[in-house]
Amino acid sequence: MAQLYADENFPRRTVEELRNLGHDVLTAHEAGNANKKIPDDEVLAYAISAQRALLTYNRRHFIRLHNTQPVHSGIIICTADLDTIGLAKRIHEAIGSQTKLDGQLIRVIRPSR
Repeated sequence: MAQLYADENFPRRTVEELRNLGHDVLTAHEAGNANKKIPDDEVLAYAISAQRALLTYNRRHFIRLHNTQPVHSGIIICTADLDTIGLAKRIHEAIGSQTKLDGQLIRVIRPSR
């Protein structure tokens, strides 16, 4: 399963469900990187140094970073969703059995209601 890094705004419940699904998820809080106003490029640099794909709701900024810095450990951008368990399942499906997501930009969107 994938090694992931959840930025500080990513829902804890989704992280827990991803772990239940077998993924290795490190949160910004666990890494000591929360509530420090770390710029997005430094968040991505941390994920790269930890060899983890980044999980974020911050789509616009990280799409831009992917386009300017395509060498990374993966970026998974998600649409905010109150169904945090469903979000984890959609992320799990989008990743599939991949363990390395290097250079990939993966979009996970909320289903239509």
